[in-house]
Parts: sequence; C-alpha cells; structure tokens
Amino acid sequence: MGGQAKSKKRNPNNNKPRRRETRSNGGAGLVGLTSQERMKVKMQEKAKKKTAEKYSVEQLLEKTEECMDNFDLQMARLFCQRALDIEPSSLRILEMLGNICAELGDVDKAKQVFLKAAELSPDQGHSKYMYLGQIHTGREAISYFSKGIEIMTDILEKDMQGASPEEAAASASEGGASVSGRDVCLAFCSVAEIYFTDLCMEDGAADQCKESITKALQYDPLNPEALQLMASYLFSTQKTEEGRDYLLKSVSSWLPSLRKGSDLSTNEQEESAQGEEPPPPPPYEARITTSKLLVEAEEHEKALEVLEMLLEEDDEVMQVWYLLGWVCYLRQEKPDCPESENYRDCARTYLTRAKKLYVKLCCDDPPMLEHMQQLLTDLRSAQGGDANDDDDDDDDEDEDTVPLDDIADDFIQSSEEEDSMEH
Repeated sequence: MGGQAKSKKRNPNNNKPRRRETRSNGGAGLVGLTSQERMKVKMQEKAKKKTAEKYSVEQLLEKTEECMDNFDLQMARLFCQRALDIEPSSLRILEMLGNICAELGDVDKAKQVFLKAAELSPDQGHSKYMYLGQIHTGREAISYFSKGIEIMTDILEKDMQGASPEEAAASASEGGASVSGRDVCLAFCSVAEIYFTDLCMEDGAADQCKESITKALQYDPLNPEALQLMASYLFSTQKTEEGRDYLLKSVSSWLPSLRKGSDLSTNEQEESAQGEEPPPPPPYEARITTSKLLVEAEEHEKALEVLEMLLEEDDEVMQVWYLLGWVCYLRQEKPDCPESENYRDCARTYLTRAKKLYVKLCCDDPPMLEHMQQLLTDLRSAQGGDANDDDDDDDDEDEDTVPLDDIADDFIQSSEEEDSMEH
C-alpha cells in the first residue's frame, strides 16, 4: 500500500503538456538547424516584424528605388526583400526583386522569384517571362517568351481600345505598365534567334524564324536589331542583296547618333534636334555581329567605322582587333586600292594586337588563331619578307612571329613595367 501511495505522489502532473512538445509545435521550421542557425532565423524574424511595424511597403520600395538609382543594388535587394516579407504575394515586388537579383548575377534567386511570380499571377506581368526565356533554351525558352508576348499584346490591344483609368491603374499595379511596340518586337526577335540557333535543325525552323522576325518588324518597323536579324536570315538563305538592304537600313538608324557631333553637318544636327529621338544602338555584342555582316556584304568602310567605335568603348576585346585586321587585309587586296600599303600596315598591327590579346585573355578559338597566323604570314610575304623569318620592327609589329609562350611572357613584363612607372 505504501508503494502505491508513493507512486501516485510522484506523478501528479502527468496530464500537463510538456514544454518540449510546445516548443516543437511552435518552431517546426527550426528542426534540424544548429543553435547558431536557429538564433539567426529568430533574429531575422524579429527584424522583419520590427520593419513591418516601423515602415510601410511604399516606404521600403521608395528606398529600394533610391538605392537602385545610386547603383547600390545590394541595399536595394535588402529593402525589396523586407517589402516582400510584408506582402509576399505582391507581383510588383516580386518582379522588382527578381530584376535586382538578375542585375546582381544571382541567377538561381532570380529564377526562384520569377517562377513564384508566374505561379501567383500567370496571366499578368510580362517581364518575368522575358527573363525566364533568357535563362532557358530551346522549346522551353520559346514557351516563356510566347507567354510574355501574349500578355504584352493583350495590354497593347487594351490601350488601343481605350481602357478605363481603373483598368489602367490595375494593370500598372500588377506589373503590366510600360509596354511598347519595341518590347514586343524584341521578344519576337528572341524567339527568332532560338529558331536561328538552338532549333535550327528542326523541320520548319527557317519558316518559324522568318515569321517571328516579320512579326517583330510589324510592331517596330525601324528597330535596328530586328532589321539586322532579318539581314542575317536573308544572308543565310543566299539572298545577299535583299539582306544588304535590311542591314544598311539597320545601321543607318543608329550609326549617325554614335558619331561625334563634329562629324555631323549643321543640317543633320538641326534635323536630329527637331526630329524624333533615334532608336538606341544595339548592344556591344550585336554590333560585333553588325561588323561581320558588313564584311560579308563587302561594306568595308562602314565595317571599319563600326569596329573603330567599338574599340573606343572597349579596347580589350580580341575579336574586335581581329575583325579590324581582317577588314584591312581585305582592303589591301583590292587591286584598285590607292592606300593598299597603309591598309597592309594597319592589318598587321591589328592582327598582332589580336594575337597578343588571344593569349592574355586565354581565348579558346583555334580556327580564329590559325586564321590570324595565316593572315600575318601572307602580309609578311607581301612585303617581301620570308614567312618564316622574324622581323626586327619596333613595338607591336615585331610580335607576329614570336611564339605564343613568349607573347604571354611579354604581357607579364609589360605589366611590371607599367606598375613601376605608376609608382
């Protein structure tokens, strides 16, 4: 009897919930984390709560935009993330955060954010589909671009039909604002490029490519990238003259705006000031493609002009030096060229520089390197020298016969000399 009474006395609180069980229910998300990680999560949750109590979403987004204007993308990301913590289903904030992560090069996070935005609002907001199309390939990329195009064209149609102010405001709040014909045009260009590259071996790829470019030009007839893409397509189908017309139309839409003001006549300057703003020039890489197409169309002078402008923007791009050398080589071969000797010297200088950059930048394009070496050999032979003999010229012109290993050593030596001069 005494033992039973003792047993009852020892267990008076059997019906009370244990503290351990309460903790596991309240912190299920912390299971499996170390004590340090749990502390970090708790501090983050506390900071989120404090932020929500102190700042509104609009205030956080205002700070986000301010940081973006000052190119402080890391802080912009923090402010935007805090805004998303308060409104996790806001398409506007999701797309803003996705764009910031994309600018920072965090592809995985940007993809995660844009996929969540697509899940929450699949039929509103086109920019997420544009980014998802860019980071995917083949048919999957086309499906994303096509969905983005569908949303943009729907917005443009509503604008043309005169949507009510309420509808316009709703569209803006859901990320559907600021859609232009140029946006749709570039999206169709992206689709065309996929048919031109990733899916070029599929049946009907050429027709799909041309159809996409045609639609692009319907939305922005003077878009330089669309015009150039059409030129590339026509060159690939052996329609050189027609392609040349599209190419020159593309170049003429942006090249004058890049020329120095002193190179423009007074009338051209007045027309430029009074007329509409010219379209922005294509990106750097696209203009390299422009120069290649100009060479193919035998528009050597324009090709040189485009390449020299690219060189002014960035003189560490090996391909630009190589193309400059190639164009000058082609010019000096013309029998009626009065400046063949000058072009020959320029070709040799450009190709030598390209060859040095090839080593310095650790490029991996053996056919291009072989072509450079062959052109330099031909140039030495044209000048009456032995193709296998080393020259004794000064500066860059003597490195075209030096082994590649020695060229790499020369870069190291040159860098050391530059450092000593600076100090």
